Amino acid sequence: MTEPDLLKALTREGVLAGVSVRYWRANKRLKAQDLGLDPDRVSERLISLGHKRLLPRDATAPLALVEGRAHAFVEANTFPFLGGIARFLPNAKLDAFRERIAALGRDFDHARRDFLANYAPERGRALREWRDSAAMLAADPGPLLAAIEASFPEPDKLEAKFAFELRLFQISAPGGLSRELVSLGEQREVIDARRRAAREARHQIQHDAREFVGDCVRTLRAQTAQLCDEMLASMASGKTGGVHGKTLNRLARFIDQFKAMNFADDREMEERLERVRAEFLGRSAEGYRADPAAQRDLEAGLAAMRDHARALIQSGADELVENFGQLGRRRLQLAG
Repeated sequence: MTEPDLLKALTREGVLAGVSVRYWRANKRLKAQDLGLDPDRVSERLISLGHKRLLPRDATAPLALVEGRAHAFVEANTFPFLGGIARFLPNAKLDAFRERIAALGRDFDHARRDFLANYAPERGRALREWRDSAAMLAADPGPLLAAIEASFPEPDKLEAKFAFELRLFQISAPGGLSRELVSLGEQREVIDARRRAAREARHQIQHDAREFVGDCVRTLRAQTAQLCDEMLASMASGKTGGVHGKTLNRLARFIDQFKAMNFADDREMEERLERVRAEFLGRSAEGYRADPAAQRDLEAGLAAMRDHARALIQSGADELVENFGQLGRRRLQLAG
């Protein structure tokens, strides 16, 4: 396998996804001048100016809620690529990912419309509250009130501060630079510099791609071990008298999620999970609680899968990474 084969395999198996959520945060960073203080005489060790809220927190809470859900969903269904500069989305998750992000986009749009509709009265109430409290923050409240009022955007300019966007990218190492893209006088110097930079960048991204595939394999195995530990702890807590239906459903969802995220083809872990599904998920929680022997078997099966996942983590993922790149080469040859 060569490193370019690995990069091509990654390109075939998924895309890079980025979700951007932008809205007016209703914050103002106070300056010393806003409080009538001399900036040269303010000790940062003693006085913290910092960000102050222009509107009550609940005014932007629906927008923040959607933003938090979007980022949590992205993190749960993608892998951080090259130190987190982007998120790698396996093909098997693409349709469901886009559908969920589209639904969150609609939630964001609804929250945006509500915020814009209520902005004028919220702004008026907030300014009245600032006038009432400004005297407690500054000896001369005039400059502070002027700074606060100037920090509120005009309603007709506010909508441009909102956006909810999904962008998908294809993985690619940088190439050369066409002569047509630079002026005649700069061609030799610029093209030579671009070629050197592109060569170094390709080497780095190809090296990092290998580490990335290995990290993804280790992450899924670690999540498997963690899930087993959490299920065993839940069953041992005794709050539900043993096995709970939510615990079994969580295991079933995790197995489906593992399969969808398993772009590197970790067959050993996936087959182990499928055996657990076949052996232990055909019985209901009530059935387990009524049969102590069956519950002990379930606990033993989860403990064995946890230990197996940890052993695989310790054994490393080099062979899987190698096979992943070779599979990419074979598929590309067949396609050719």
